[in-house]
Amino acid sequence: MPKSLTQRERQVLEAVIETYVETAEPAGSRTISKRFGMALSSATIRNTMSDLEEKGYLYHPHTSAGRIPTDLAYRVYVDSLMRLRQVSASESDQIREELTGERTAVDRILERAAQVLGVLTKELGVAVGPSLDDAVLERLELLQVSSERLLLVLSLKSGVVRTIFVEVTSRMAAEAIAQVAVVLNERLGGLTLRQIRSTLSDRLRDAASDSPSGELLNIFIQEADELFDVPATGAAAAGVVLGSAQLLAGQPEFATKERLQGLLAVTERRDLLREALAKQLGHGLTITIGGEHQDSRLSPFTLVTASYRLGALSGVIGVLGPTRMPYDKIVALVDHTSRLVGELLE
Repeated sequence: MPKSLTQRERQVLEAVIETYVETAEPAGSRTISKRFGMALSSATIRNTMSDLEEKGYLYHPHTSAGRIPTDLAYRVYVDSLMRLRQVSASESDQIREELTGERTAVDRILERAAQVLGVLTKELGVAVGPSLDDAVLERLELLQVSSERLLLVLSLKSGVVRTIFVEVTSRMAAEAIAQVAVVLNERLGGLTLRQIRSTLSDRLRDAASDSPSGELLNIFIQEADELFDVPATGAAAAGVVLGSAQLLAGQPEFATKERLQGLLAVTERRDLLREALAKQLGHGLTITIGGEHQDSRLSPFTLVTASYRLGALSGVIGVLGPTRMPYDKIVALVDHTSRLVGELLE
């Protein structure tokens, strides 16, 4: 539980954070006094910084006289000290220009959003496509394509169409296929794919029989998890879209070979990033700082994300960077970009 701060402590903490974010150097009392013109002596600022260190908000790196903010300090900053800055007209124009070229697919828009966020923030832009688990089935069709294969066409209310092959033991009569399609549409239409997978057996059990149509319905009962587990496509198929890590790699935090290798290891672990981003689906604007991540491999990083919507579906875009970042600028840019992505997808 964070310890309460006096007004003076809050003032000094904010100054230390802003100095460190800008300079990447530990902030000393004299620097703080000159930079912010506080009506406090260097000695008073130094004593206040010592108090903040005892409370867990600052720490000494090595033998430096200056202090560096802890994860806890950044959390207090974003929750109660930060003043969001406005996205500039030039930044807004750059984002819109990047995203609103020729009409394009969702995954291409996400690629562009991740790239432009990386350029504007000098961090790593990240995005995850909308999960189709919550997509609502509008209708389905069954088409015979060979003696042992049907094509299942799923039309979802988000405007997405997916096709899945269904293997059967022998050629089926057109009437039986049509009958099964009617039953499936009647009993599954209006449900999400998640609901279909979990309840399909109960919804179809009384309709299954030894007839040809019953045999096909039994295939759907047995293979519900596979047939209605519809993946994303395109660049989002792997779950995560990343911008270029080049600008992020140039930051002081990754100046050593060891830290640069740590950064590259994280960017190569798409599963790790996908899991971290999936936790933010549907949660609006979120900021996860350092040790707040459930996976310790992400503890050197902050993840700033915002949700966007595609009909009933939700995805996430944002920025991954070191905990030392200009939060006021990045939060504003991520929020602005997510809103624009949502508008474009509508």
